[in-house]
Amino acid sequence: MALDPSSVGAKGEPSKRSWTSKDSLLYAVGVGAGTSELQFTTENTKDTPQRVLPTMAVILGGGGVPMSRAGEFNPALMVHGTEGIELYGEIPAEGEIESVGEITGIWDKGKAGVVEFASTATLIATGKPLFKVKMSLFCRGAGDFGGERGPSAKFEIPDRKADHEMTYVTREDQALTYRLSGDRNPLHSDPSFAAVGGFERPILHGLCTYGFTGRALLHTLCDGDPSRFKSMDGRFSKPVMPGDGLTVSMWIDGGEALFQTKNQNGDVVLDQGICTFK
Repeated sequence: MALDPSSVGAKGEPSKRSWTSKDSLLYAVGVGAGTSELQFTTENTKDTPQRVLPTMAVILGGGGVPMSRAGEFNPALMVHGTEGIELYGEIPAEGEIESVGEITGIWDKGKAGVVEFASTATLIATGKPLFKVKMSLFCRGAGDFGGERGPSAKFEIPDRKADHEMTYVTREDQALTYRLSGDRNPLHSDPSFAAVGGFERPILHGLCTYGFTGRALLHTLCDGDPSRFKSMDGRFSKPVMPGDGLTVSMWIDGGEALFQTKNQNGDVVLDQGICTFK
């Protein structure tokens, strides 16, 4: 069972996805937004037009990728490696996109293989690109196919105290709300399924942790204005349990910030973070 590096560059068929105002509200609540963020959690508050959290791109986009051409791997042994978004405009509260995806990299890590892909979404109403979603999957048991190992990430936290830190606490039932935005993997809801994976209880979705982190970046770096949020990249390094606290540390250099998210025990759960903003 191995991946196929000859599939790099392969593009999929266009894939359409629409969403409603209710979908945008549900996503915001799913990543912890509440009564202090009514521009994201309500649609009928006086003098407060509804807006969308930039990280909602991760559940709207990512379509049109020809994963069937990437080679063979066991989905049960696959974990989320990295996630990135680039925003070309503010996501509307409701709309429809067409996404075209491409396999951008296949790397041989020995006992595992990595698949990287990107998908660009165009807003149908305007015909203009709205955002790009980038992702990598770490596929255990799908390596040793003689391919290139791939580039090594170069990331170093500045040798100084973080410029900003923000802490959120996830709810015990956080995963049950987040899963309503589309990811119904029982690893995040069924205790017996989680036990098979070696967890004492269901874990939080990685993209929910990503969304919590994105909220901290948005409010700290962009004063809560989604139009100023340009990109966000990070690598998942440790599972988060519902109920955990998440502290996002940020080091700012002009219009770029390095960030790292840790749980209440000081364990890094989202690493190698880079956010750009204006």
